[in-house]
Amino acid sequence: MKFLFIGGTGNISTACSRLAAQKGHEVWVLNRSKTSLPVPDGIRQLQADIQDENRVKELMDGHHFDAVVNFIAFEAADIARDIRLFRDRTDQYVFISSASAYQKPLSHPVVTESTPLANPVWQYSRDKIACEDALMQAYRDFQFPITIVRPSLTYEYVIPVPIGGWKHYNIVDRIRKREPVIVHGDGTSLWTITHSRDFAVGFVGLLGLQQAIGHAFHITSDEILTWDQIYQAVGMAVGEAPRIVHIASDLIAKFEPSRLGSLVGDKSVSVIFDNTKIKTFVPEFKAVIPFKQGIRETIDWFEADPSRQMRDPATEAWVDRLLAAYASIGGL
Repeated sequence: MKFLFIGGTGNISTACSRLAAQKGHEVWVLNRSKTSLPVPDGIRQLQADIQDENRVKELMDGHHFDAVVNFIAFEAADIARDIRLFRDRTDQYVFISSASAYQKPLSHPVVTESTPLANPVWQYSRDKIACEDALMQAYRDFQFPITIVRPSLTYEYVIPVPIGGWKHYNIVDRIRKREPVIVHGDGTSLWTITHSRDFAVGFVGLLGLQQAIGHAFHITSDEILTWDQIYQAVGMAVGEAPRIVHIASDLIAKFEPSRLGSLVGDKSVSVIFDNTKIKTFVPEFKAVIPFKQGIRETIDWFEADPSRQMRDPATEAWVDRLLAAYASIGGL
């Protein structure tokens, strides 16, 4: 089959495009070619900004795809553009949404695909919900062949902790230097972190699957960890036990408002994902990479290149200010 990945060389999409190519599919990626990650072997690349609709139309001339996947659509306007571009050029349009779109706070801790979508706190999640609504309307109105995929916290080339991680090296450096690290809440809320290679198995299995049209899926690991266990696993990968300081998510968000959505609107809530649906549609899917193994590989990847070991000064500044303020009221 012939697939087009818009993005295709990011933290999640690299594993997906690599696996699709390994399975013998013809894989094209459309991006601006500015990623620091290598394009997987066997991938054909189209260079353009997806926002340049006229240029993308030119590149699409003569192409028809079994599936088009957009990893970088975030607002309803992106969906409207993609419908214009791909309505007659694909048999399946796959939108990468987000599990953060699920109801917050949850009325039931076990999340299935029928869990309501509602996030009053995080604009990112509300935008993803708006994208899903637009796609479902297109599916109902003129059978636009959609499939919606909702990843949760997924990693390979990022450090998946909410403070001092992701593309930054702060959390590793702080742990190694025995500096205190902040864990939101009391560290006992439950979370699931999924390796991109595991995610890719379920995801690629949906591509070109006729029965998946009109459906939504989340794809996550079945490993459930507390946030303390997550940070402890990072510490094991670093070789040093983290000095954890617990601070309430609400307090962190008041001190640093940019964290409101990702903490109060997402990671402060205990979530257990039921993966029955993806396992039914893609029987080969099974997450096999435990976090303590995967995060060790990720840390090794960061440490293989000094340019990846960047400590973000802005994050350091507000973390140190918060820790000092917390200590001043007897919190440390």
